[in-house]
Amino acid sequence: MRQPTPHSALRQLDVLVGEWDMWAAGHSAGPVRTEFAWLEGGAFLVQRADTGPESTLPAEWEANTPFPTVTLTGYDDTAGDFTTLYADGRGVARVYRTSMNDGRWRQWRAAPGFHQRFTATFADGGNTINGGWEHSRDGELWSPDFDVTYTRVGKS
Repeated sequence: MRQPTPHSALRQLDVLVGEWDMWAAGHSAGPVRTEFAWLEGGAFLVQRADTGPESTLPAEWEANTPFPTVTLTGYDDTAGDFTTLYADGRGVARVYRTSMNDGRWRQWRAAPGFHQRFTATFADGGNTINGGWEHSRDGELWSPDFDVTYTRVGKS
């Protein structure tokens, strides 16, 4: 079967491709291994994250851990940004809009009672990503949720 032709805008996501250790401030004592890889000849970007033996989750997460998680990102050439589908070990499934512009990675969603947004920047020649999630009940008054740091461990 032939592969689809990827939209050229997807090349903006090349900076994510590879393996990363992710630390979520206040949520884990060890890294969560995260991998970004191309699917379908580069038409979609998949992200998979899971804890390993070196990771320890706080007690409140043990019974309701979000890991493993998986996202699938594709480009919407009408809107000019990306759509990311998210699913996790709790059975949570969400849709986010995503953008990658000028070294800034953003994801956001508007959902009644639980709006979310994420903003991150690249540092250290693209080998570190520093960001944070925020949440809002009404989409107007925002509160920090948690900070995340990704450190590159390999590139595929």
